[in-house]
Amino acid sequence: MGFRIVDGRAYPVGNFPNVSAGNAINQNKLKNSNRFKDILDKTIEKNRGYTLSKHAADRLKEINFNEQDMDAIGKGFKIAEAKGAKNSVIMYKDVALIASIENKTIITAVEKERAKENIFTNIDSVVIL
Repeated sequence: MGFRIVDGRAYPVGNFPNVSAGNAINQNKLKNSNRFKDILDKTIEKNRGYTLSKHAADRLKEINFNEQDMDAIGKGFKIAEAKGAKNSVIMYKDVALIASIENKTIITAVEKERAKENIFTNIDSVVIL
Protein backbone atom coordinates (compact mmCIF):
# COMPACT_ATOMS: atom_id res chain seq x y z
CA MET A 1 0.00 0.00 0.00
CA GLY A 2 1.30 3.46 -0.83
CA PHE A 3 1.07 6.62 1.24
CA ARG A 4 0.79 10.31 0.47
CA ILE A 5 1.98 13.14 2.65
CA VAL A 6 -0.59 15.94 3.03
CA ASP A 7 0.27 18.82 5.37
CA GLY A 8 2.93 16.74 7.08
CA ARG A 9 0.70 13.67 7.70
CA ALA A 10 0.81 10.28 5.96
CA TYR A 11 -2.43 8.99 4.44
CA PRO A 12 -3.04 5.73 2.56
CA VAL A 13 -3.41 6.35 -1.18
CA GLY A 14 -7.04 7.08 -2.02
CA ASN A 15 -7.90 7.85 1.60
CA PHE A 16 -6.61 11.37 2.17
CA PRO A 17 -8.71 14.37 3.09
CA ASN A 18 -9.54 17.29 0.86
CA VAL A 19 -7.34 19.98 2.41
CA SER A 20 -6.36 23.23 0.79
CA ALA A 21 -4.11 25.95 2.18
CA GLY A 22 -7.06 28.27 2.73
CA ASN A 23 -9.25 25.73 4.50
CA ALA A 24 -8.32 26.17 8.18
CA ILE A 25 -11.41 24.34 9.46
CA ASN A 26 -10.44 21.04 7.79
CA GLN A 27 -6.85 21.45 8.99
CA ASN A 28 -8.03 21.86 12.59
CA LYS A 29 -10.24 18.78 12.27
CA LEU A 30 -7.26 16.77 11.06
CA LYS A 31 -5.10 17.92 13.96
CA ASN A 32 -7.80 17.16 16.54
CA SER A 33 -8.84 13.81 15.08
CA ASN A 34 -5.39 12.26 15.40
CA ARG A 35 -4.75 13.08 19.03
CA PHE A 36 -2.87 10.40 20.93
CA LYS A 37 -5.72 9.86 23.39
CA ASP A 38 -8.20 9.22 20.57
CA ILE A 39 -5.89 6.69 18.97
CA LEU A 40 -5.28 4.99 22.32
CA ASP A 41 -9.01 4.82 23.09
CA LYS A 42 -9.73 3.27 19.69
CA THR A 43 -6.99 0.68 20.23
CA ILE A 44 -8.39 -0.25 23.64
CA GLU A 45 -11.89 -0.58 22.20
CA LYS A 46 -10.62 -2.82 19.38
CA ASN A 47 -8.94 -5.06 21.94
CA ARG A 48 -12.17 -5.18 23.92
CA GLY A 49 -14.06 -6.41 20.86
CA TYR A 50 -16.72 -3.70 20.74
CA THR A 51 -16.98 0.07 20.65
CA LEU A 52 -19.00 2.63 22.55
CA SER A 53 -20.90 5.45 20.92
CA LYS A 54 -20.22 8.87 22.43
CA HIS A 55 -23.68 8.84 24.00
CA ALA A 56 -23.13 5.40 25.57
CA ALA A 57 -19.67 6.40 26.84
CA ASP A 58 -21.13 9.46 28.56
CA ARG A 59 -23.88 7.39 30.17
CA LEU A 60 -21.50 4.65 31.31
CA LYS A 61 -19.23 7.23 32.96
CA GLU A 62 -22.24 8.37 35.01
CA ILE A 63 -22.98 4.75 35.97
CA ASN A 64 -19.31 4.14 36.92
CA PHE A 65 -18.73 0.88 35.09
CA ASN A 66 -15.22 -0.50 35.57
CA GLU A 67 -13.04 -2.69 33.34
CA GLN A 68 -14.53 -5.93 34.74
CA ASP A 69 -18.00 -4.69 33.84
CA MET A 70 -16.83 -3.88 30.32
CA ASP A 71 -15.38 -7.40 29.96
CA ALA A 72 -18.70 -8.91 31.10
CA ILE A 73 -20.51 -6.84 28.46
CA GLY A 74 -18.06 -8.21 25.88
CA LYS A 75 -19.19 -11.71 26.83
CA GLY A 76 -22.77 -10.57 26.19
CA PHE A 77 -21.76 -9.54 22.67
CA LYS A 78 -20.22 -12.97 22.06
CA ILE A 79 -23.36 -14.75 23.31
CA ALA A 80 -25.65 -12.64 21.10
CA GLU A 81 -23.37 -13.05 18.08
CA ALA A 82 -23.30 -16.84 18.54
CA LYS A 83 -27.12 -16.89 18.41
CA GLY A 84 -27.24 -14.76 15.25
CA ALA A 85 -28.59 -11.59 16.87
CA LYS A 86 -28.36 -8.29 15.01
CA ASN A 87 -29.67 -5.70 17.48
CA SER A 88 -29.92 -6.56 21.14
CA VAL A 89 -30.68 -5.29 24.61
CA ILE A 90 -27.99 -6.47 27.02
CA MET A 91 -29.23 -6.41 30.62
CA TYR A 92 -26.41 -5.97 33.13
CA LYS A 93 -26.62 -4.67 36.73
CA ASP A 94 -29.99 -2.92 36.34
CA VAL A 95 -28.75 -1.23 33.15
CA ALA A 96 -30.15 -1.87 29.69
CA LEU A 97 -27.46 -1.57 27.02
CA ILE A 98 -28.82 -1.12 23.51
CA ALA A 99 -26.31 -2.75 21.19
CA SER A 100 -25.77 -3.31 17.50
CA ILE A 101 -24.26 -6.77 17.44
CA GLU A 102 -23.50 -6.51 13.71
CA ASN A 103 -21.47 -3.30 14.19
CA LYS A 104 -20.14 -4.37 17.61
CA THR A 105 -21.27 -1.07 19.10
CA ILE A 106 -23.10 -0.10 22.25
CA ILE A 107 -25.50 2.60 21.13
CA THR A 108 -26.78 3.75 24.53
CA ALA A 109 -27.16 2.71 28.15
CA VAL A 110 -30.33 3.22 30.16
CA GLU A 111 -30.58 2.77 33.92
CA LYS A 112 -33.62 1.04 35.38
CA GLU A 113 -35.07 4.29 36.74
CA ARG A 114 -34.81 6.02 33.35
CA ALA A 115 -36.14 3.03 31.43
CA LYS A 116 -39.70 3.29 32.77
CA GLU A 117 -42.25 3.88 30.02
CA ASN A 118 -39.60 3.63 27.28
CA ILE A 119 -39.95 1.44 24.21
CA PHE A 120 -37.00 -0.28 22.56
CA THR A 121 -37.71 -0.95 18.89
CA ASN A 122 -35.90 -2.95 16.22
CA ILE A 123 -34.51 -5.35 18.83
CA ASP A 124 -34.31 -9.03 17.95
CA SER A 125 -32.86 -10.39 21.19
CA VAL A 126 -32.23 -9.79 24.88
CA VAL A 127 -29.11 -10.96 26.69
CA ILE A 128 -29.35 -11.14 30.46
CA LEU A 129 -26.01 -11.20 32.25
